[in-house]
Amino acid sequence: MTSTVNIGIESSDEAFSRLVFDNSYARDLAGTYAPWKPQAWPQPQLVRLNQALAEELGLPAAALATPAGVAILAGNTVPEGAQPLAQAYAGHQFGHLSPQLGDGRALLLGEVIDRQGRRRDIALKGSGQTPFSRRGDGRAALGPVLREYLVAEAMQALGIPTTQALAAVTTGDMVQREQPLPGAVLVRVASSHIRVGTFEFFAVRQDWDLLRRLIDYTIARHDPQWIGHPDRTLELLRGVAQRQAELVAQWMGVGFIHGVMNTDNMALSGETIDYGPCAFMEGYDPATVFSSIDTYGRYAYRNQPGIAQWNLARLADCLIPLIDDDGARAVERATTVIDAFAGYYDRAWLAVMRAKLGLPEPVDADTDADAADRALIDALLALLARDRVDFTLGFRRLSTALRSEEQRWLGLFDAARPEAQDWLAHWRSRLAASAGSNETVATQMDRVNPLYIPRNHLVEAALAAASDQGDYAPFERLLAVISDPYRERAEDAAFTVPAPAEQTARYRTFCGT
Repeated sequence: MTSTVNIGIESSDEAFSRLVFDNSYARDLAGTYAPWKPQAWPQPQLVRLNQALAEELGLPAAALATPAGVAILAGNTVPEGAQPLAQAYAGHQFGHLSPQLGDGRALLLGEVIDRQGRRRDIALKGSGQTPFSRRGDGRAALGPVLREYLVAEAMQALGIPTTQALAAVTTGDMVQREQPLPGAVLVRVASSHIRVGTFEFFAVRQDWDLLRRLIDYTIARHDPQWIGHPDRTLELLRGVAQRQAELVAQWMGVGFIHGVMNTDNMALSGETIDYGPCAFMEGYDPATVFSSIDTYGRYAYRNQPGIAQWNLARLADCLIPLIDDDGARAVERATTVIDAFAGYYDRAWLAVMRAKLGLPEPVDADTDADAADRALIDALLALLARDRVDFTLGFRRLSTALRSEEQRWLGLFDAARPEAQDWLAHWRSRLAASAGSNETVATQMDRVNPLYIPRNHLVEAALAAASDQGDYAPFERLLAVISDPYRERAEDAAFTVPAPAEQTARYRTFCGT
């Protein structure tokens, strides 16, 4: 989509008058941010607009595609009622505390209440230098902006909590990286941009007054049932732990690797945030790493649950002084929540994997059934790992075995290993206890096992075409395919083919936005 969309009978001014900002972060948390204005760009051009998201926010998409709309999306014009600000936060980056990070190339424009009554942040990424930029230029290149747009929409289509891109806009200038690249701005929408690192910023400074205000603000926004409760700080920690356990379990279920699970990239809302060196795994290997800077595999696929727990422990460190006046008791109570994370995650992961295999959930708690299902799941993962079977196809094609086409699944393994045939028989035996017919179970499985993901070679080809040639057709085509990930379409068969193994083995992504 370009900026040539007709706006019909409604003027852009009338459309934008509907966008009523209610900026509670700016209003309630003075001292946690720096007011700032985005940089103006010479020739902003709209290259992609999320029409469905625009409508959710109460803005006709056509109005955003006008020159006046593009000026707002690029940051050249600050809409009435917005209060652009750069948020302060710290963060543990690869395990080491950086006491001051903050929005170095992003600005929170403000908050709106969408059509469903939900409070949503609208933010710009790549909007220029801020007081937190350090030595950075505050800009973003087109490729990373389109990557975040694409992967966030894939996650949305997969039903995984995520921030979303409202728009991608080119700036009309070049960004200097290893080579000059087209500059761009991403407009991001989130339930909030409150991070573990936001709490760390004030805890490391022992600013308990601001920390208390931040706790109460976050509870009001994400866990309002605990407003005014004497144990609200502990319950905030518990709520974050439960949300993160469910989120990471869903990542694991689709082979998603975030790439940089630093504490400043972990949102208390439970949404996936900051799509930098992220990717979807193809050949299954639990040690898979895609980030160019993750030398030691800290954020490898298999480490994501443990890292989430580690990040939660850093949040607990910040909250302990406000959990209980008795320091020892505060530590004990916080530790109980952190230790409970493993159970939260295990239950969420088991539910995800059962759905992928069509296994029924026990009516009541059944430790024997849980153990048997875990063993079945682990055996399948071991088979996938041994032959580096494509993770997405390894699950998606299982349903064909219930439709008398088992060779489509067995053919994924080297020489149709007899171990795979044995596993298939065991799985079918387990399914025999289900009340559903084979076709019913297969249909249910196809609703949770995607066929189309943003495969890395396709992503790179689409981004290269856009950045190097100004050709957005491959990006638009891939976006359309991954936005409907479960319904098989013959014309999209090429999008299910994994990259050559040698290409996958050396594939790395980079922090860009």
